[in-house]
Amino acid sequence: MPMRLKTPMPSLDGATEWFNDEGFKPEDLAGHPVLIHFWAVSCHICHEVMDEVVSYVHAYKDHGLKVVGIHMPKQESDLDVEKVKKDIQQYSIVQPVAVDNTHAITDAFENQFVPAFFLFDKEGKLTYRAAGDKGFKNVKPKIEELLGINQ
Repeated sequence: MPMRLKTPMPSLDGATEWFNDEGFKPEDLAGHPVLIHFWAVSCHICHEVMDEVVSYVHAYKDHGLKVVGIHMPKQESDLDVEKVKKDIQQYSIVQPVAVDNTHAITDAFENQFVPAFFLFDKEGKLTYRAAGDKGFKNVKPKIEELLGINQ
């Protein structure tokens, strides 16, 4: 069963590796709105929306939004960390990225999909979740609603 709205954000413990995590500690997310973005190197839709997801890091940073990527392998070839590194470089991903090769984080979030988006408020409660390209269309308006930005 998917996570219910108002559920507290699960732990990000269990990553097999982290990238772009210089100075990042998951506990630093407390008190901030947070977007958790699940993706996989084999996911075509993930690649299509990646530039926009990365743009949120820059566009909403001054409003306090924190963005964290979770690479969730969907097939055996996704376990290749070099492919993750290549995507991080190719898509200019600047946010911290957890590699979740054992699905520890994925399971904590009760997630089965990529791309998937989990938006949490400053209190760490889930306010929105979506998956796929159709769900992605609502991510930006939901972020702006959460941040109190006039749309």
